Amino acid sequence: MNSKVAFFPLARTTFFMQSAEESFKKSSDMLKEIFHHISIPKELLTSTEMLSEFADTLPQQNLIIYQCSTFVGSEFVSELTRRFQCPIVVWSLREPSIDGGRLKLNSLTGAFSAANSIRMQGYHHEFVFGNPEEESVVSKLRQIGSAVEMMKKLRTLTIGIIGSQPPGFGFGELDEAKLAETFGTRLVRTEAASIMNKAASYSNEDIAKSTKELMARTEGYDKFPAENLQKYARLRTAYQAFIKETGAGAVASHCWPDFFTGFGAPVCAVLSMLNDNGIAASCETDIGGVLSMFIGAGFSEEATYLGDPVAVDEKCDSIVYWHCGAGASTLAKNKEGAKLGVHPNRKIGPTMEFGLKSGEVTVLRLGKDKDGFRMFIFKGEALEEPQKFFGTSVTIRPEGGKAAEKVAEFVKDGWEPHFVVAYGDVTEQIKIMCSFLDIKIWEY
Repeated sequence: MNSKVAFFPLARTTFFMQSAEESFKKSSDMLKEIFHHISIPKELLTSTEMLSEFADTLPQQNLIIYQCSTFVGSEFVSELTRRFQCPIVVWSLREPSIDGGRLKLNSLTGAFSAANSIRMQGYHHEFVFGNPEEESVVSKLRQIGSAVEMMKKLRTLTIGIIGSQPPGFGFGELDEAKLAETFGTRLVRTEAASIMNKAASYSNEDIAKSTKELMARTEGYDKFPAENLQKYARLRTAYQAFIKETGAGAVASHCWPDFFTGFGAPVCAVLSMLNDNGIAASCETDIGGVLSMFIGAGFSEEATYLGDPVAVDEKCDSIVYWHCGAGASTLAKNKEGAKLGVHPNRKIGPTMEFGLKSGEVTVLRLGKDKDGFRMFIFKGEALEEPQKFFGTSVTIRPEGGKAAEKVAEFVKDGWEPHFVVAYGDVTEQIKIMCSFLDIKIWEY
């Protein structure tokens, strides 16, 4: 992890310093294994003067880890909130013994004192309880580090917007000012016509790389007319040029009807290849959707899937998520592979045609509410089920089942009709990030 992290181990010498010193050493060694750029003092900080001297050596940080090695009052954390504008972890150690004798550390009370002060000042924090050798502590700190890394990436993220939302799809638009204020993310826009004009200008030599990429990752390209594949390759090349020109790390793209009527080809397969290559890409110009894809891909370290919740399959107590054919080829079932097809409604290709692989998943969505952003999450399992509809689809059973009841909740709570499927359980990282960013979490 490349974030700048500072460790502040605080103690009062009136407590059992031997235990505090041992914890300081073990904590320092463990933190160095997690964070590549962590600043650690040479000794326990036992006064606000010592804290200030160490803080004077530091630039602004991405994360502060505030360990109550023993009890300390809120004057310590207040000095940190005055100096640094970043998330804080309040870490409490366990008592060395509970045996009717001396209270040796009183670390937990110190954590309460710090957390109360942080909250009353309007800042956000996470709490860690336990000793440095505990796996739960190591895991939580890794999750916090991952969340901080994501926040850092979002602050430098540029989302490329190609065209506008189709009629009736305004849910995909986000307020640029709120986006910049909350995440630091910026938008750069171009028209779909500009992409099509650029695509039409390329020579066959210019698009050869894009053609080879599609052939290497999919099956069935040999059954497509050369004209279709050429149009795909032209669009793929134009999208890559737009990304290079703008520095975009994610793309929210218009798709229907313009690319069908204006260029004679869908952009589904283009978006699939972008997702495969680490550029989150959504269709129907869904900005909230692509930001969710970027977050999910960053935490899961693989491509994510954007889908409509189109059906409840009572036979397997699951929700079917579907889209026309823009799923990342790397998410296809291993046995069947990523096949090419034609758009189910427009009958033009190439699009992706497969069912997604099985496995543990997190379904998420950064949504809009009346007073800002909110985050949807639930854990589930992508089942080894047959492909349910033409296009790309995945069948997901929510943790605990009751799929029909869950869907009723989602609709009643007014969620957007696009959701993101990330493989693996990344719920804790998302919740930590949202806590730091003051985004309301709706967990189902």
